[in-house]
Amino acid sequence: MKELTIANNSLAIQNELDWFQKYLTLRTKITFERSVLEETLDSHQPPSLDDNTTAYAKFLRKHKLGSEERILLILALIPHIKPSMLDILYLKNALYDIPFTEFGGVRNEKHKGFLPTGETAMFLLAGDDIEKRLGYLHLFQKEHHLQKNGILRLQESGKQEPMLQRVLSISLEFIPELLTGKVFKPDFGPNFPAKRIYTAQSLEDLVVNDDVIMRINEIKAYLDHGKLLKNDYDFGNKIQPGFKVLFAGPPGTGKTLTASLLGKTCKRDVYKVDLSMVVSKYIGETEKNLSRVFDQAESNDWILFFDEADALFGKRSNTSDARDRYANQEVSFLLQRMESFDGLVILCTNFKKNIDDAFSRRFQLVVDFQLPTAQQRYALWNKAITEDFQYEESIDIDHLAETHELSAASIVNVLHYSILKSLGRGDTLVMLDDIMTGLKIEKIKEGKSLF
Repeated sequence: MKELTIANNSLAIQNELDWFQKYLTLRTKITFERSVLEETLDSHQPPSLDDNTTAYAKFLRKHKLGSEERILLILALIPHIKPSMLDILYLKNALYDIPFTEFGGVRNEKHKGFLPTGETAMFLLAGDDIEKRLGYLHLFQKEHHLQKNGILRLQESGKQEPMLQRVLSISLEFIPELLTGKVFKPDFGPNFPAKRIYTAQSLEDLVVNDDVIMRINEIKAYLDHGKLLKNDYDFGNKIQPGFKVLFAGPPGTGKTLTASLLGKTCKRDVYKVDLSMVVSKYIGETEKNLSRVFDQAESNDWILFFDEADALFGKRSNTSDARDRYANQEVSFLLQRMESFDGLVILCTNFKKNIDDAFSRRFQLVVDFQLPTAQQRYALWNKAITEDFQYEESIDIDHLAETHELSAASIVNVLHYSILKSLGRGDTLVMLDDIMTGLKIEKIKEGKSLF
């Protein structure tokens, strides 16, 4: 079945390449031989997507790409799948013994093939018709959905050059989806300071108070209906895009787990932003790093989760020097980017009072996570205990829950320590002494006494 799917998608892409090849041939005849009329090119329609269920066709339908946009897409994809197809554009102008300026294109050190530029795309679409060229410039503007969704872009080289001389490239994240139908999952690293988080647990494993449950349901309502409300109803004109939420509360009370469960329940990927990698000592790099994450999150409908958000989003300092001014500039940039982000952003903090007031006013919801009550601790102990292990009869869960104030994460840590001790003895019996030692370790971490 997998081989059949790949074969069908390969056929769909080959049909697109054949259409492009004919289009390129017609354009050269129109521009240089004057043997074909422009109307002939206008009537050369791309392959039909009707009843086509391949990954490539689904991508074109998903993004509602017209014939001009499909020209740009396949042109940017060719260097990745059939670079020899563009070799014809190395043809030289015999009169001047130089490559035709109309073709655009560059060649780099590693890739010896023809890399198309904006000029290449403009030649295909408009030839030497100035009016048409002006009409197609919108395809390269930031407002166009190919650019806005990060599918295509004109690479910046840092040199002073005409915009259309930049290489036309397709974002690497979309190539697997086009070729195999698999959604790209970016790797965590210097160029992408966010990591996908997920959980094997379910909402039934979450033990929080009724107020938090109510807030979770409000967030789920946004994930299920928010964009429909914004785009399809008049009321959508009265509200800002996206949904901003603050999770506040002590460590281990379920903030990260809740974010992961929201993604799992509503079928969204959740990406946790590493603030240490976002913040850069180089002016302007912080904005670039954040923009990269926000752009991909918006185009893929991810949930963004900023843990320990007060590290970057805390109260703004007085601008006593250039460093302070830049720190405040980062906060202002993030405020602006959050305002325009059409998706769910969750900011997480252990200390709500540390969050800047300018951010607090922009949250649709503030969810306060509390340390569990004795009754909730009892439920957490019971949920954490599995049938894989036996427990010494002297272990009284009710007494442990009543006596020791612990977060959900701390309870798991105690059991983790105890179970490892039992496995170290070569059995699966958890003993009370192990539990008590685990409790002592957790209390020491929190700076508290066991009793």
